[in-house]
Amino acid sequence: MKDSNILDIPKLHFEIEAKSKEIGFTMPSDLFIGTLLKTLITSKPKSNLLELGTGIGLSLSWMIDGMDSDSKLVTIDNDPKLTEIAKSYFGTDERVEIICADGSEWIKNYSGEKFDLVFADAWPGKYSEIDEILELIKVGGFYIIDDMLAQPNWPEGHQENVNKLIEYLENRKDFNLTKLNWSTGIVIATRKN
Repeated sequence: MKDSNILDIPKLHFEIEAKSKEIGFTMPSDLFIGTLLKTLITSKPKSNLLELGTGIGLSLSWMIDGMDSDSKLVTIDNDPKLTEIAKSYFGTDERVEIICADGSEWIKNYSGEKFDLVFADAWPGKYSEIDEILELIKVGGFYIIDDMLAQPNWPEGHQENVNKLIEYLENRKDFNLTKLNWSTGIVIATRKN
């Protein structure tokens, strides 16, 4: 088996990747997390999905490809330039809401339906507001984070943040946890009944 032989890359992915290079966006999601997100989302028909950290929309393209027509997705980023780019690609999809906001404030103020899957690819929902975001996941729902293996763009001392987060998640009794030493280092947690 060759995991790098990925055959179902979203149509817009290459265009978004080119745009990413054009504007110098240096934090794109890789293909592996994208294909995993697409596969997991496909297992959740009529789902309510959340992405924290839209970035330029690379992982969003995978998530949308995995959604059925009855699912909905909210994606949040605090960078207006990036959210405008994401809207230029996905703004006409009625299933998708792209919000430019502070993720911490959004999480603290959210009072809607719980989520079937949360992909936390930003500080809020990953290193801050972790309790709040985990409470927003339905039983059987997924909490997914990446970048748990050392990355070249990490600031000094960030490994300690990662270690604390992993330890915290390992000690939660209301989630089953799988740590994958694959892609950029992925954690998948599923809420238990």
